Amino acid sequence: VGVTFPDASLPGVDLVLPDTRFIEENLANLRGIIITHAHEDHYGALLDTWPKLKAPVWMTPFSAGLLEAKRQGEQGAPKIPVTIYRAGEKFTVGPFEIEAIPVAHSIPEPMSLAITSPAGTVIHTGDWKIDPEPTIGPKTDEARFRAYGDKGVLALICDSTNALREGESPSEVAVGEGLKGVIQAAKGRVAVTTFSSNVGRIVSIAKAARDAGRQCLVLGRSLKRVIDVAGELGYMDGLPEFIAEEDFGFIPRENLVIICTGSQGEPLAALAKLSREEMKSVSLTAGDTVVFSSRTIPGNEKAILEIKNRLIDLGVKIIEDGDALVHVSGHPRRSELRKMYEWVRPQIGVPVHGEAAHLVAQGSLMSTSGIGQVAQVRDGDMLRLAPGPATIMDQVPFGRIYKDGRLIGTDQAMGIRDRRKLSFAGHVAVNVVLDDKYELAGDPDLVAIGVAEADGRGESLEDLMIDAAIGAVDSIPRQRRKDLDLVQEAVRRAVRGAANEAWGKKPLVTVFVTR
Repeated sequence: VGVTFPDASLPGVDLVLPDTRFIEENLANLRGIIITHAHEDHYGALLDTWPKLKAPVWMTPFSAGLLEAKRQGEQGAPKIPVTIYRAGEKFTVGPFEIEAIPVAHSIPEPMSLAITSPAGTVIHTGDWKIDPEPTIGPKTDEARFRAYGDKGVLALICDSTNALREGESPSEVAVGEGLKGVIQAAKGRVAVTTFSSNVGRIVSIAKAARDAGRQCLVLGRSLKRVIDVAGELGYMDGLPEFIAEEDFGFIPRENLVIICTGSQGEPLAALAKLSREEMKSVSLTAGDTVVFSSRTIPGNEKAILEIKNRLIDLGVKIIEDGDALVHVSGHPRRSELRKMYEWVRPQIGVPVHGEAAHLVAQGSLMSTSGIGQVAQVRDGDMLRLAPGPATIMDQVPFGRIYKDGRLIGTDQAMGIRDRRKLSFAGHVAVNVVLDDKYELAGDPDLVAIGVAEADGRGESLEDLMIDAAIGAVDSIPRQRRKDLDLVQEAVRRAVRGAANEAWGKKPLVTVFVTR
């Protein structure tokens, strides 16, 4: 029940959600929804999909707290009954016995799930890594994974995000030291941008600022929401209080660290506003430093580069992962994956959570690490793990739907396909009036939006399209003009063709014909 975020091919869309039609058609088989952690790609669609599913929901305290804070910020969002579970607890969901195994990741309370049924035990890792020194929360529980491996594990469903990278992911503690060094070396203000849900990173930044003798200011609604929930659960204990925005002007530049949203180039996030000098009480100036304590999600490169360029024009120094150790991934590299296989020793390996290259890379690693069967699955595959060998039984309906304002639907239902065309070539509306003899009562009315004003010779494009509309009507024998649909289509084609000939683009054209 996760979300992803729209790119330029989805103009106006707020969120991309999973199409749950198949689950809705098989609700009798849905026993529950277990959220492993509160990253948007794992739980972000819950408020929108739960009203159609109405299944029991299990969440950790932090995940449940974030869900409630999110619900309060969304008009009309449903109140979802949630059962809280904690690390190490066992609970029953239908015929399945579940144990929550704590792991390290870039958010509080991430869990792997050991799911036991009469067919055997399946371990779903969720998002995880092996971090010997996590900033918050316990380490990945090797002992519990080994215990299940000793009892026998049918299948391991495992995170593939970093399956192409050798070695082990550095510890979050090392990032804290890297940030501390950057902050201590900086002459002016330091702004650090990161994912708002990465509480461990927020704590690392706050500790680094404290150790460097600086105070912290937080900018960004989602960041403040996460910090509020984390604070209520004790994850911010021992840190100095964050200062208020109105106190910004009273803090010497060399004594301030700003933690802000916007690491992915979001145009309305705090960092983008700072780069455009749009914030009322907070600003960055020449000699300040901005640290990108995050990875770049594919597709966001251009937006991030635009922000960096604006900051550089202001005289701000940019530091990112290649310049200092200011970010680590929350996912396992190949050495960590091998350790998991050694602990669990599953009969079947199922790579998930990654692009095709990551899934294939982990599948190959599983095979060479002694896992007897590897099931390569893709979206929509129905996989049978037992009895018998792992087999893809069917391909079920799947896909994406879109949250667009207050509505949710397919790209066709939301008009997204037409909107995409509009964004490339604009829209032309033509009104044609015929008299009682089916002659033109006057020149057609035409309104063009997002269309070039003139062709290469300077002739008005609107005039050319009006002439094309008149010519289209005149070319139809008068008796056949009684078919208004025929007139409408002829005018549409002519106007679109005139635009294409003069401009090289085909706008959407809407024609109204009245008599």
